[in-house]
Amino acid sequence: MLPITVCREDGRRHVRVSVGELAELVGGIGAGGDLFLVVQRIPDLPNHFLQVWHMAGDDYYQLEHRDGGHDRHHVVFVDTPDPVADVVAAMAGWARGEEGWGDGLAWERLKLRAPKRVRPLKLDDHERARLEGRVRELLVGGYATRAQLVEAAERFPVSGWRRRVSPEQAWELVDRMWLERLAEQARWEGETDPERLTGAFAALERAGITAREDFAATGSPRDSGIRAVGAPDARGFVYFHSGCTDSAAAGRGLPLFYGGFDGSSGTTTAIGREVVAALAAAGLPSEWDGDPDDVITVTPMDWRKRLVG
Repeated sequence: MLPITVCREDGRRHVRVSVGELAELVGGIGAGGDLFLVVQRIPDLPNHFLQVWHMAGDDYYQLEHRDGGHDRHHVVFVDTPDPVADVVAAMAGWARGEEGWGDGLAWERLKLRAPKRVRPLKLDDHERARLEGRVRELLVGGYATRAQLVEAAERFPVSGWRRRVSPEQAWELVDRMWLERLAEQARWEGETDPERLTGAFAALERAGITAREDFAATGSPRDSGIRAVGAPDARGFVYFHSGCTDSAAAGRGLPLFYGGFDGSSGTTTAIGREVVAALAAAGLPSEWDGDPDDVITVTPMDWRKRLVG
């Protein structure tokens, strides 16, 4: 798998795709509403990305590459006999960090205007601490993209619910804090507890239990929309929502909701046992009294979630 995230024009995201999957995505663009892809490395670095654009009927693909600021943005029009293969080869080389990945392509530097200077945030110390504290909380949670963090910063209430953070100010704040978090995680070694959790959830998926992390659920566990995102023949489910993520990031453990799709207490209890067993197999301790009406809590847990973006 390539360590990249591919973002489509309609907002769909594909995380860690194979070269074959990337080729399908590149070869599939061209129709209205699906004209381009933006590709970011994992973890995402501000102002480092690829973008490919194509319109059906054209005999070329437009590939763009930014490697830093506005003055390091290049473009090439690929009109070779097999442009999809050549574009994908370059993109895969970039994703792997290969030396000379773009050699052989006639790159041109785009002349883009320098961004306007961002005016400083006019917040008092208390407001700034609250704003940065919320962004930090989401960063430690680890599931938010940079764009989602920017939206959270813009919407964060300051001074009696008046919004005083512009999009430009939000991006500047988020990118600074994002890079600080990347510097922290660069010092982490080995597999982390959130990665063990991902492994446990993958094992549960293979066993016929729909498992989702940081799932945007509403309502009761059995009416959360979890059934719609899993396999049609899934026996049950397990998930946690963003509030649970906040709990884990704060060191209070990770609550898990689980159950059987038939609604019976017997199935729910059986699913609970499978969840606890999968967690144990992944090296994660949990607390559960066996009651199907009680959550399973993964604790203690060292929440070091590596950013994707």
